[in-house]
Amino acid sequence: MSAKKIIVVGAGPGGLTAAMLLASRGFRVTVFEKEKDVGGRNAPLRLGDYTFDTGPTFLMMKFLLDEMFEGAGRKSEDYLDFRRLDPLYTLSFFDLDIQLPSDRQRTEEIIRDKFPGNEGALDRFLDDEEKAFKVFAPILRKPYLYPWSYLRSEMLRAAPYLSHIRTSLFDILGRYFKDERLKLAFTFQSKYLGMSPTECPGFFAIIPYLEHEHGIFHVIGGLNRISEAMAKVVREAGGEIQTGRPVKQLLLRDRAVTGVALEDGEKIAADEVVINADFAYSMTRLVPPGVLRRHAAERLARWPFSCSAFMLYLGVDKKYDLTHHSIYFARDYWQNIDDIMEKGVLSDDMSFYIQNAGVTDPGLAPEGKSTIYVLVPVANNRSGINWEKEAPVYREKVLGKIAERTPMKDLIDHIEEERVITPREWEDDYNVYIAAIFNLAHNFSQMLYLRPRNRFEELKNCYLAGGGTHPGSGLPTIYESGRITADLISRKHGVRPVAGGRE
Repeated sequence: MSAKKIIVVGAGPGGLTAAMLLASRGFRVTVFEKEKDVGGRNAPLRLGDYTFDTGPTFLMMKFLLDEMFEGAGRKSEDYLDFRRLDPLYTLSFFDLDIQLPSDRQRTEEIIRDKFPGNEGALDRFLDDEEKAFKVFAPILRKPYLYPWSYLRSEMLRAAPYLSHIRTSLFDILGRYFKDERLKLAFTFQSKYLGMSPTECPGFFAIIPYLEHEHGIFHVIGGLNRISEAMAKVVREAGGEIQTGRPVKQLLLRDRAVTGVALEDGEKIAADEVVINADFAYSMTRLVPPGVLRRHAAERLARWPFSCSAFMLYLGVDKKYDLTHHSIYFARDYWQNIDDIMEKGVLSDDMSFYIQNAGVTDPGLAPEGKSTIYVLVPVANNRSGINWEKEAPVYREKVLGKIAERTPMKDLIDHIEEERVITPREWEDDYNVYIAAIFNLAHNFSQMLYLRPRNRFEELKNCYLAGGGTHPGSGLPTIYESGRITADLISRKHGVRPVAGGRE
């Protein structure tokens, strides 16, 4: 076993991935988590007898998660029960509802029936994005610590596709589909990044490709079980996870991190520290004042961040005929986008997402009952919206839209348990900087080397994992950030990764 001690601040998906890999490689790993459950925004949220995922509900790129467990000498299926979803989701426009299946041929049949004139476009799109993914995937698995990191052979091979970064996701899909509803069906995924499809780089067209070619999965018990499984592997490998122990500040000697100070006053030394807390929160709260260069704080104030979300978690005493995932588009989709991203105001007519997980996983609620998870994209807290005043009013508007547009006409009469999380709670209770739950925006100026690096350049012995660092937000890329960080630490100390390192 390596004598080197690693502290991980935060037991979110990125921190747990790094901890799992490092512990399996013989490092002495301790994870400190302020909550009683591991997972961060991937933790379970319990209301009476109902269990919800707090945050992510889509699992894509299962093959990448499998790699993380393989890197720790484990098999994911030994810890988790996966179910591939079919249909992927229901998309509801005001004049049309479609269920998109987890099968290319059946999806093409739906396009031929519902969107005449767009035949053949799906095959062209998926074939083109398969080539793009094969080119981009190796790029996302590398660290970008220096400007000359762009000179790698992987970047040179990607040259024919680099226009995808400068072109919007919506414009990329416009090369294939004529009907705007169909373009939205393959670009709403930009919301996973907290961005508008007209601002999101076309590079992210690989997301709908991955959904349609590799599927969307649910984990029985909720996606929070992934974090619990990773924590189990950490402990099996000799690592330690201490929950209910928030970190107050990093300990420094000159500009080197030497450990952490906990809220209870205890100080613990380490050779390396991995920060899995929200990046912007960490830089403003965990680093002592005056340590970081002044321009770093100024940049933080200027950086574009993602939108936020207004959340409803509803335990209801009824079953509903609704697919596992459903997305409802506002009648004026672009006005709703503008209200969120530009004006910072609340829309009366909003787009929203509903998860009805009970159709796949009835154990999340008592027999005959359901967990209904509702996410409404809203502006982050730079908007100045007074959520103490607006929350009850907006709740009524959202429930009204659900009654108007979904099969759950009587939902409000069947609510037994309820939790509302507004952007104010995301910032105050979950330590999410300005409640930007998808973290820094993923525009060209905040990707690869231009995104906060996995080895933090301002402090020695300090590493980052999570959505605020490279390669970005979303569960698969957060797992990858943890692996990149674990590989950097391992390489520094001459420890070879179980499944081979990545230069």
